[in-house]
Amino acid sequence: MKALLFINGKAPRVWPDLEGYALVACTDGAFRYLEALAFPLARLDFVSGDFDSLPEAERLGRVYDIEVIPTPDQDKTDFHKALEILFQRGVLQVDVYGASGGEMDHFLGNLTVAFAFREKLELRFFDEYSTYYFIPEEAELKGVYGRTISLYPFPVAHNVRTEGLRWRLNGETLDQTVRIGTRNIAEKETVSIGYSGGSLLVFVGEE
Repeated sequence: MKALLFINGKAPRVWPDLEGYALVACTDGAFRYLEALAFPLARLDFVSGDFDSLPEAERLGRVYDIEVIPTPDQDKTDFHKALEILFQRGVLQVDVYGASGGEMDHFLGNLTVAFAFREKLELRFFDEYSTYYFIPEEAELKGVYGRTISLYPFPVAHNVRTEGLRWRLNGETLDQTVRIGTRNIAEKETVSIGYSGGSLLVFVGEE
């Protein structure tokens, strides 16, 4: 089952196609921009969060007939708690909008949450610049000719091998504190990436 989740970063310039999503949800902070930008709120299945940035939680259920799920645990972010709810409801894939474009500590925190869920959920993030996600140890990126491809270890990825990138990797280790693999270019329609341990985040630039 696939879900669409909006969180409290920068709102997308264009709404994603809602077809194909079994669930559509948002955190309390994201609801503000969804409401302001005339998102079809009837399509939301739930709003979750601690509601520190959206205190009028009761209004949501009363005015919009949306399920409101308070998640007051301050030891986890609203994004983390929303993913827990989706996972409990049988979701396996989540497309996430609003993870970037706000304060940078939030963005880095969102990546850390994604890392924690990487073996439970297939998460893909979307913003105006790129699509980004953790990849398995063998992966293919299709339809990417000419796009910027960045490989970011989290925190390390061993024996990284690539085919189809301008600057090919042949078994190097990428490490956040030593060497990363950002701003490469796809010279083929399909790029192959492999590594043999650690975790690797890939950013695929928009056309």
